[in-house]
Amino acid sequence: MKTLHVDLGDRSYPIFIGVGLLDKSDVLLPYIKGGSVLVVTNSTVSPLYLNKVTQHLEGFKYSVIELPDGEEHKNIDTLNSIYTHLLEHRLDRNTTLIALGGGVVGDITGYAAASYQRGVNFIQIPTTVLSQVDSSVGGKTAVNHPLGKNMIGAFHQPQCVIADIATLDTLPRRELSAGIAEVIKYGILGDAEFFEWLEDNIEDLMSLNADKLIYAIQCSCQNKANIVAQDEKESGQRALLNLGHTYGHAIETKMGYGEWLHGEAVGVGMVMAAELSEACGWISPSDLQRIIKLIQRGELPIAPPEDMTADDFIVNMSRDKKVLDGVLRLVLIKSIGKAVVTSDYPKDKLLACLPR
Repeated sequence: MKTLHVDLGDRSYPIFIGVGLLDKSDVLLPYIKGGSVLVVTNSTVSPLYLNKVTQHLEGFKYSVIELPDGEEHKNIDTLNSIYTHLLEHRLDRNTTLIALGGGVVGDITGYAAASYQRGVNFIQIPTTVLSQVDSSVGGKTAVNHPLGKNMIGAFHQPQCVIADIATLDTLPRRELSAGIAEVIKYGILGDAEFFEWLEDNIEDLMSLNADKLIYAIQCSCQNKANIVAQDEKESGQRALLNLGHTYGHAIETKMGYGEWLHGEAVGVGMVMAAELSEACGWISPSDLQRIIKLIQRGELPIAPPEDMTADDFIVNMSRDKKVLDGVLRLVLIKSIGKAVVTSDYPKDKLLACLPR
């Protein structure tokens, strides 16, 4: 087992990465606060892994709520069903919520924990690559709105993150690729050495090589933890973690949540950000091709939906959380391993790089 720490003072917490962690009560139990537990999972994960978690909960007053699976259910109505469960079971501020599932379950459970009785404890048990390397770490919690992804949320840090890579054995291939997009992101935005390692090892990751997966998840989480420790609430450097996301969220919002997986949209978004960066003369054509090739080897799309226009992107990108005073800031690439958040790019080149 590898252990990392997110250093946030009195809100610091560990990230545990390894095989078979759901079978170890000594990993989970020290982080349950109070005598009541609500496990939030979904209809796909529940039959696979719920018993592995509840076997450790004897002695606690615990209950389970099973959400429908899919990004299209990451909304206020589903969130309200968690509140209703908490209230019907008279669960108080000494309750710990456990998020058992992928990014949707983690985000919505985290927001429920952030807002129920103005904040209760929660634990992240991510079961997808995407959630293990990204959404479970850093305390961003949210639900979607029809006009924008993750626009309703809060920062609320978990007690711990338990990433058991044994759960990836049941992950559909498409979901695996979606998670690999976020892994590639860390190499592009701030770790050139890790990007080169990915070029050498991505097929092993796609084959679920345990040692390589642990290393990739560890590197990704460490990169994110370092940034979050410096900028917990995204007032500056943390926005770098949104590389590809402004374009990607536009795709998800326009196409309908769940039609494109988040990682698929981010993969295309990173290509579009790289194309604009190359058009600005910041990266070379060869580096652009390295980025595109690695994303392709992760079995991800590299082109936006055929029926999305430049206007579709502009309208949806204008609602992005990085828009300040009406100015769209983008995460662009200065070199592989170095990204910047900037509004200082030629607007004509942005338009030229969008689909016509």
